[in-house]
Amino acid sequence: MLLLALDTATPAVTVALHDGTAVIASSSQVDARRHGELLLPAVDRLLADAGRALDAVTGIVVGIGPGPYTGLRVGLMTADTFGLALGVPVHGLCTLDGLAYAADLDGPFVVATDARRKEVYWARYADSRTRVTEPAVDRPADIADRVAGLPAVGAGALLYPDTFPQAHEPEHVSAAALAALAAERLAAGAELPAPRPLYLRRPDAQVPKNYKVVTPK
Repeated sequence: MLLLALDTATPAVTVALHDGTAVIASSSQVDARRHGELLLPAVDRLLADAGRALDAVTGIVVGIGPGPYTGLRVGLMTADTFGLALGVPVHGLCTLDGLAYAADLDGPFVVATDARRKEVYWARYADSRTRVTEPAVDRPADIADRVAGLPAVGAGALLYPDTFPQAHEPEHVSAAALAALAAERLAAGAELPAPRPLYLRRPDAQVPKNYKVVTPK
C-alpha cells in the first residue's frame, strides 16, 4: 500500500504519503489564496523526498471538506485526475474527521474550521475516530449552547474564544492525519466512499442580476 493524501479545504495546502504502516513523508503550507499554485509542486517534492515514484501510489485520499468552494475543488479535481491517470481508487474523507483524528482526544469534543462570513464549519465527536453529528455551518453564537463545556480544535474554534473557551490546536487539517485515518480504516476492511464535496453553502461568486445571455443568431 502507498497512499497519497491531500487536502485543500482549509488555508493549508497539505500532502502526505502513507505506506500502510506509517506516514513516510508529509508537507503543509498555509496560504488560502494559492491552493492551485502550491498543490502539484508540493506533491512533486513529497515524492522526491520519499524517494518514491508517482506510479507506485496505490490509492488517493482527499479531504472533501466542508470548505470554501474554490479551495476545496482544487484538491478534489487533483485527486480525481491522479486517480484516473494511475488507475487507482480515490477515497474521500471529511476534513473535520482528519482534524479530530489528529487531536487524539478522549471523550466528547468539537471540531470547528473557519467558514468566513463570521461562521464556522463544525461537528461534534464522541472521540477522535467517531463523529456524532453531520458537518454544519453556523455562526458561533448560534451554537454556543450545543458546544458548551466541550473542548474544541481547529481554526474556527481558535477564532471565537467566547463560544469555544477550551479551544486549542491543531489549527488546520494535515494530510498525514487523513492518510493515517484512511490506512487504519482500510486495514480494518472498511470501504471508504468516493469523494463527494461537502459544499454547505453557495459559492461567493454569483451571476449578476439582469445578466443577459447573448447567443448567435
